[in-house]
Amino acid sequence: MKSPVHRCRDVEHARGGERSRAAAGGARAESRAESRAGYMQAEQRIPISKDIITSSSASAVWFIRDACGIVCAVITWMLVLYAEFVVVFVMLLPSKNLTYSVLNGAVFNGLAFFALASHFRAMCTDPGAVPKGNATKEYIESLQLKPGQVVYKCPKCCSIKPDRAHHCSVCKRCIRKMDHHCPWVNNCVGENNQKYFVLFTMYIALISLHSLTMVVLHFLYCFEDDWTKCSSFSPPATVILLILLCFEALLFLIFTSVMFGTQVHSICTDETGIERLKGETGRWDKVPCWEAMQAAFGGPLSLSWCSPFSGLRCERRPLQALDPPPPQGDIVQEDVIEIPLQ
Repeated sequence: MKSPVHRCRDVEHARGGERSRAAAGGARAESRAESRAGYMQAEQRIPISKDIITSSSASAVWFIRDACGIVCAVITWMLVLYAEFVVVFVMLLPSKNLTYSVLNGAVFNGLAFFALASHFRAMCTDPGAVPKGNATKEYIESLQLKPGQVVYKCPKCCSIKPDRAHHCSVCKRCIRKMDHHCPWVNNCVGENNQKYFVLFTMYIALISLHSLTMVVLHFLYCFEDDWTKCSSFSPPATVILLILLCFEALLFLIFTSVMFGTQVHSICTDETGIERLKGETGRWDKVPCWEAMQAAFGGPLSLSWCSPFSGLRCERRPLQALDPPPPQGDIVQEDVIEIPLQ
């Protein structure tokens, strides 16, 4: 269903325009105040809560067909596999200390497995997409909103935007509590997959630190011993492989540590990155830090906080539940819809 032809503007600017129109008509509103007793004032008109509109693709397979994002995701996996190759075949297998090799191999492979699993969950989990093309009169009436409430329509995907939702130009959807679009996971970081993105950055930072430590120890060991005996590869090849791994580990350790700290700070302050960028903070009642952490990680503190497999269910759903039909009716023309004050 094609959206009607109208001026494409950001919904957040529409909010500012709505306030301007309300101020311009203030005099007329005051003259009719006595005849409209019991009506709500313009300041009391609030956008609908994000809890009213849920995602239509929560049970469907989610994957963004973006060439740049797919390439970045493949590069991420290749870099982790390269680190796996150097750690196992260059440093651990040639080592004469069996205990050192077994312990470090188990730790590194376990962290790498959880990092890739977290990456996969962050990439293939619906971040909180709002149903597309539901800005119809019939659907708005079915919400049974109270008089005086305001409904905002996204002019780009023709969906009813809950509060704190933003449109992603890559996903071409409105995302609830969208923090940013990350090409490395080929997905938006939003309400439903922020936990997996946090775990991904944490595990990548840990394996980067671990591999960097092993590279330093291996260099020290090879300097004291014969280079031909500390690796199954030739000395020049060994040095090149270790230097590349050291550069990769240092780069990703800094990058993912910063991202991990930024995401945890966003959760604790109940402010997404795009909300801080647009200066939208302070428009909602913020949740305390610990409650926000529990909401993001799916419950009270437990080992499941560190697991990218929490929430997985093996159940069959009917095919019609995977792709619900679009709402019936024509898309409304207005970007800001007010529920009549009656």
